[in-house]
Formats: sequence, C-alpha cells, structure tokens
Amino acid sequence: MFETQPLSRAQTDLFQKKGWVAAPRFFNTDEIAQVAAWTEELLARPEKPGTHWVYYEDSRSAPGRRIVQRVENFCPFHRGFDGLVHDERRTTATDQLLGGPTVLFKEKINLKLPGGGGFEPHQDQQAGWSTYAPMFVTALVSIDSSSEANGCLLMAYGPRVAGMIGQEWQPLTADYMKGLAFKALPTGPGDVLFFDSYAPHLSAPNQSGEQRRILYLTYNRASDGDHRARYYADKHKNFPPDIERGAGKTYTFRV
Repeated sequence: MFETQPLSRAQTDLFQKKGWVAAPRFFNTDEIAQVAAWTEELLARPEKPGTHWVYYEDSRSAPGRRIVQRVENFCPFHRGFDGLVHDERRTTATDQLLGGPTVLFKEKINLKLPGGGGFEPHQDQQAGWSTYAPMFVTALVSIDSSSEANGCLLMAYGPRVAGMIGQEWQPLTADYMKGLAFKALPTGPGDVLFFDSYAPHLSAPNQSGEQRRILYLTYNRASDGDHRARYYADKHKNFPPDIERGAGKTYTFRV
C-alpha cells in the first residue's frame, strides 16, 4: 500500500460534502502522453466483433459525416490500459473515496471530436446501475485540455446529492434540477475529477477545432461484487458497438 495516500484529507472531505473532487496533475506529463498514445493505438486497430467497442455519432459541423464518439470495453484487449486501471495509486484513491477495496466496473474513452455532441444532464446511476451496486465512483482522466469551448464537464455545484433525483433511463428534466446550479470544470492533461454516481453532470457539444479526449474509469466497492462482465453482456444486448449492430435495427442511447 502507498505510504502516502494519493488524495489528501481535504480532498476526501470535499468529496464527502459535494460528491466530487478535483485532483490536478494526478498523472504527470509522461504518464498522460502514454495514455494518449494508447488511445491512438486503440483507434488504429481494426474493428471486429469480440474486441474493443467503438461507437460513432453524426457530426454537428459536417452534415452527413460519422465520427468516432467513444471507445469502451478495451482493457481486456490492451495491456497498457489494463495495467492503468489496476495501478495502485489510482485504485488507492477510489478505495479512499468508497471506504474500502474497489473493483473496475466499466471503462470508456469519450473522444468528443470537433463537431461531437454533448450529454444531457444526468446521474450515472440512472443508467440502470442499481442492478449491479448501490454506489460507484468514476475517475475522469483528462487526456487533452478541456474547456467550455470544447465541451468540458459541468458538475452540480452545491451540497452532495445523496440519491436518485430523476427516473431511470431518462435525462434530468428542469423539474428534477430545481435548486441545482452547474459549474464548468475545465481540466488539463493529467488532471483527474473523481465523482460519485449520484452527482448530476452534463457537457456541451465541441464547438472548437480541437479534440477533447477523456478517459472514464468507474469503480464500485469490492464488497458489492465484480459486475464488469455482466454489465457489458447486458449492454451488448441493448446497445452494441456499431460494427455488431443488426441491419435495419434502431439503437438509441438514453443516458
């Protein structure tokens, strides 16, 4: 175990109060450059069933063009990323925030290329996650600089939201968000934002000419079980990667 905890007492206290906390420069310049290189490796690999999942979206700036939106379920197929998600410094941080040993639940990289869309206000727990565990913590790892222009995360800023305020599988409506104020949280390469699965958040489309790649690593308490394989099996039934979709079928991302 680390002799020095990766998150300070002030950071863990802030997390308990707000449901999220920033950890600037959690990864150094060389480390995050390696993560960026791994991301490019994934995108360069051929897409085929049974490997990493790639999802596409319609470009907002180039009508008729499809662009990569995100990559998921890649750790079993990439040694570097698999090592990163089990890195002791990072797992110790999620252990601190969840009060005990944690296990990986899911991983994804949101590319948000120029012309990429945003995400409506939501709580991660709304996406059916209560089927697997009552609480999760996500480590948002900024690969590139994120800003309001390219669609950085906006987090509910105020007292911690302790439970579900919306309905499963539905974005948060104005009625559900009464009393909530959202704060833009720009990040630089190597910065990490830790937030729990009840923290309401959103992001805007990328209206800049620069990509905004972010790695999301989500964990739950080990005492609540290891649900990663089941989660991805369930997701594959309802929202498989583009290359594995049936002809003529419509697939809708909800939250």
